[in-house]
Amino acid sequence: MLKTQIRPSRDLRNHYAEVAKIVAESDHVIITNNGRGEMALINMDMFGRFEEFLHQQHIYSELRASKASLLDPNTVIHDAEDVFDSLEKRLTARGL
Repeated sequence: MLKTQIRPSRDLRNHYAEVAKIVAESDHVIITNNGRGEMALINMDMFGRFEEFLHQQHIYSELRASKASLLDPNTVIHDAEDVFDSLEKRLTARGL
């Protein structure tokens, strides 16, 4: 269960250490400005998990797009041997 703290933006300036401690001990802190939510602060562990989640979502999105492309009858599919032969020709032409 998320433990949410709501703090006004001035607390970042006036009580940074206290807000930092709350972020470290809680899941997140919502910062408000003029009574409206403006940003969320999360601890580094949660940020790492969020980055991993976004990375996985990107991979799933790319896999769905690849699957859709494979199902498209206009998609040309090359076998691995053709792909490697083409790469070898390009590298040879560049003197690599």
